[in-house]
Amino acid sequence: MKNRRLVHVLTLLSCTALVGCGAVPGLGDGATTVTVWLMKDSASDDFLQRFVADYEKEHPSVELDIVVQEWSGIGEKVTKAIEGDDGPDVIEVGNTQVARYAESGRLRNLTLESIRDLGSEDWLPGLAQPGSIDGAQFGIPWYAANRVVIYNKDLFERAGIDRPPTTRAQWLTATDALDQNGDQGIYLAGQDWYTLAGFIWDEGGELAVERGGDWRGAIDSPAALKGMDFYKRLQALGDGPRNADEATPPQAEVFAGGDVAQIISAPNAARVIEEKNPQLAGKLGFFPIPGKTAAEPGTVFTGGSDLIVPKNSSHQSAAVDVVKALASEKWQTELARTMSYVPNKTTLADVVGGDAGTAAMAEGAARGRATPNSPLWADVEADNPIKPYMTAVLQGEDPKRAAKTAADRITAALSTD
Repeated sequence: MKNRRLVHVLTLLSCTALVGCGAVPGLGDGATTVTVWLMKDSASDDFLQRFVADYEKEHPSVELDIVVQEWSGIGEKVTKAIEGDDGPDVIEVGNTQVARYAESGRLRNLTLESIRDLGSEDWLPGLAQPGSIDGAQFGIPWYAANRVVIYNKDLFERAGIDRPPTTRAQWLTATDALDQNGDQGIYLAGQDWYTLAGFIWDEGGELAVERGGDWRGAIDSPAALKGMDFYKRLQALGDGPRNADEATPPQAEVFAGGDVAQIISAPNAARVIEEKNPQLAGKLGFFPIPGKTAAEPGTVFTGGSDLIVPKNSSHQSAAVDVVKALASEKWQTELARTMSYVPNKTTLADVVGGDAGTAAMAEGAARGRATPNSPLWADVEADNPIKPYMTAVLQGEDPKRAAKTAADRITAALSTD
């Protein structure tokens, strides 16, 4: 019987983990160890134990070594791992990070497997698109999460609103009715740029565009300015700070005070709210961010993870098989239900229908997007010019002038010159 190593939680990588491993003494002749790097809290220990046991039963010549990594400093660790002589076989990375690693030319092209084995035509766009570079698929979608509207049912009932809005116009009208008698219609911080991105995309705008291999900021386009105008109108229907983001102070804690009708957040914020104020237990509702029409919800930023296979993996075929299993309908369903995630395919949205928050998230995810697919986008976020732009507009500065300043800074950050 194998001496299975199921899950190793590491804060610092040992040199053994960095160089990976092949056949391990004591596992039997010809046994192959496939090393898989997953991120902390992406999957529960119970899920991982079930997956490993099931996979090793079906693949008796394979031993899975699951190494759980911390998010802090992971970019540098992954870069070193894929550039070494013998890296891990499978790595979980943030969906918006794939371009950064693919630029090195050190990731396996998984286009064939995507089309032939993994049903890529049904993948969530917010996971699939950032994993695709110049038409080749390097990142395989694993799971997604996105923002929804969390609302206080009691405040909605008090305002005479018997159903969540399904269009932007209805949303503004309802929020205005909720913003009365000392209550905030919505708590929306002035620098929640991920939410702004969705409004910009709904208008047909972009944060940045690529032309001839060069990226340029596009937040100053007429369509992008329309998105900012809607954000300003919505933000005014509450007391959110104009010069801070949703973490300063944490918006879930503000909502827990009981006098805020809505926030825009991932559904897991509901747990924080109820912990802070148990009286709100059972009184929280969820709906997708409304779109311009009732035909489809608003566009949202999709966060989540993709799976990549480094070229320096010693077990390419086995690594691809593990990715196929993790991305399969069976384990996507298990992961979504265990972790309250959105599974990687629109066709699997109904597997989370029993959870109101996750169901609202899955509905919105069908219209998900990711940040611009430039390998340098992380440089934009490191000193994010979109945040001060938003504050400037909310404080009354000329939107066109402020947007041009932000667009120029985005262009400079994305420049390879």
